[in-house]
Amino acid sequence: MNISEGMNPRQMEAVEYTEGPLLILAGAGSGKTRVLTHRIAYLIEEKQVPPYQIMAITFTNKAAQEMRERVDRIVSFGAEQVWVSTFHSSCVRILRRYADRIGYGNNFTIYDTEDSKTLMKAIIKKLNLDTKTFKDRSLLSAISAAKNEMISPEQYRKDAGIDWKLRKIADVYDEYQEQLRSNNAMDFDDLLVNAVELFTQCPEVLESYQERLRYLMVDEYQDTNTVQFRFISLLAQKYRNLCVVGDDDQSIYKFRGANIENILSFEKIFPDAKVVKLEQNYRSTGNILSAANEVIANNKGRKEKKLWTENGDGPLVNYRQFLTGFEEAEYIAGEISKKVRTEHSRYRDFAVLYRTNAQSRLFEEKFLMANIPYKIVGGINFYARKEIKDLLSYLKVLDNAEDDLAVQRIINIPKRGIGAASIGKAQEWADFHGISFFDALLEAEMIPTMGRAASKIRSFTSLIEVMRAKAEYLSVKEILELVIEETGYVAELQAEDTEEAQARIENIDELISKIVTYQDETENPTLGGFLQDVALVSDIDSVDEDSDYVLLMTLHSAKGLEFPHVFLAGMEDGIFPSYLTITSDDPGDLEEERRLCYVGITRAMKELTMTSAKQRMIRGETQYNKTSRFVREIPRELVDMGRTFEEVKQKPQVDPQPKSGLYGAMKSLYQTNSFQPRQFKVTKADHLDYEVGDTVRHVKFGVGIVKAIVEGGKDFEVTVEFEKAGVKKMFASFAKLKKI
Repeated sequence: MNISEGMNPRQMEAVEYTEGPLLILAGAGSGKTRVLTHRIAYLIEEKQVPPYQIMAITFTNKAAQEMRERVDRIVSFGAEQVWVSTFHSSCVRILRRYADRIGYGNNFTIYDTEDSKTLMKAIIKKLNLDTKTFKDRSLLSAISAAKNEMISPEQYRKDAGIDWKLRKIADVYDEYQEQLRSNNAMDFDDLLVNAVELFTQCPEVLESYQERLRYLMVDEYQDTNTVQFRFISLLAQKYRNLCVVGDDDQSIYKFRGANIENILSFEKIFPDAKVVKLEQNYRSTGNILSAANEVIANNKGRKEKKLWTENGDGPLVNYRQFLTGFEEAEYIAGEISKKVRTEHSRYRDFAVLYRTNAQSRLFEEKFLMANIPYKIVGGINFYARKEIKDLLSYLKVLDNAEDDLAVQRIINIPKRGIGAASIGKAQEWADFHGISFFDALLEAEMIPTMGRAASKIRSFTSLIEVMRAKAEYLSVKEILELVIEETGYVAELQAEDTEEAQARIENIDELISKIVTYQDETENPTLGGFLQDVALVSDIDSVDEDSDYVLLMTLHSAKGLEFPHVFLAGMEDGIFPSYLTITSDDPGDLEEERRLCYVGITRAMKELTMTSAKQRMIRGETQYNKTSRFVREIPRELVDMGRTFEEVKQKPQVDPQPKSGLYGAMKSLYQTNSFQPRQFKVTKADHLDYEVGDTVRHVKFGVGIVKAIVEGGKDFEVTVEFEKAGVKKMFASFAKLKKI
């Protein structure tokens, strides 16, 4: 094959530089995978390097498989001998041969997350630790972070000093490693740590791999942690033919242990390294790239580069601000429906990106109402998430104790020591006597074989009965707060002190917001009514399973993907960047958030829309946030704010000082009442587009049939029987009904 075909000069420069350390700074959409695969082909076909002397490492099995397939397509002979794998797979392959050199059997077992949790629980019990203070997940998270930085239990204890809790964690870490070794087992982090230990303690083994793997390539280098860097640097120590590919502007996994200094300091570690910048973007339009460049330029901890394209400028970046998050979601749903209907776009062409999973709820509801098929990536349907289902099950039991599934779900959540055997005995009693499962629990002490579990069951049923009595006098929001307080559900998550637990708490906050909204919009809100409302909204079984759907995902999940149309939602200070980031003492936290924004912007191929809300409900309370600083960092001339810049300039300017970015223009819009609360003015239409008997759609209530139309002095009064919301009377100018 002609290796240079379709390659630009910078890409070919990276392909042809084969001897010595090489840093390829590959901007978003610059074709880095193409460069890596062509470089492998060049080494084999032009430099006559034996394929078995080439190693390419990436982070995911999917990426490794894609690279393998591309190499197979472009290399005529010997491609199967190239070592293409993930970090963990590479280490397993090495340790399977030499683990006995460091005290393990070569047939060691690899513990997955559940195995590690089981072992940790046994250790907590053995060491008589307070399970409220020392959670298994928190301990495993601390140990994993230590291993990523190559900190041994002994070093962890030294670093702990006189801190009692850290010294206890050191004890747990020590015992955990002892148990792993006695079980001839390694967890995922051990695979890397032990491979480095093997190379360090057995120089002859290291040398054999240095001779075998003379040309190394590492993809997504900005995501490597300390132990991964050590593994690679040891392998490359002898021949120094190390090629790393990455983009410091897309380093967004600090919370997983990624160390951005690995890529920023590459030239200090390898002073003779060659640097090739891939700045030509093949994905996005010029205006999208200009916006991305302007935002990321505000970071100080980065290597200078500027993306450009031959794709043309394309449309301006859209920015829309709304009064509430509901209006934001309605707008995005409407824009997608319009483009699919009028521009022949497909649903798969759209992605809605947000900072946290909890933000998906409004979009799910609006998309269901608008019949827009969607799929959540990096999460599950909001109402199907464990913490939401748990709390909704409590509400269902308070509303209807005959719901056996709901009772069985929560009987041991949080854990009460009621096992599967006891649940089975209660179910048998219920079946024999023809009563509900909860009624059987009330009679637990009468079940002959129940034993000591009866007292635990009595505590559970008493809790439910007390909460049910109180619920008669409480609002729906107060009932949920009662459940959270009495069960200690959120307190237990807070004690875990992990990223996952924090995400679950945020989802619970969003559920509270949902309840407040339901109460505000319903004449006679009841617990049963709310549960019915949720049941209707969360029914997504009718969504097609084929690939034509809108993707909803967090910005972290979107890395590596691209879409013709991208919506970046929730662009407000306090949401993105988060409040914790804004108030952090570490400026690096804000820079990582800005890199995350850069990743989001560069997912867009043709059109980018950024949206925000002036007020948003968080944990049932309305919060008012400024437009995200990331939006304000984009120059005004790159942004379509729904009005021309000339219209803005014609308005009186209070502040004569020009401002950089969007700040000045946005301030002008505020001063000219552009963002004043909406004033409702009734304008009676000459006629309506529908009549009695027609099927119509309402943005909130969905599909219904017009039952009556009464012409009044100022407006038409329309009566509609909706499929789900029942009979509603409304003024035509406000209802904005659409005939179907």
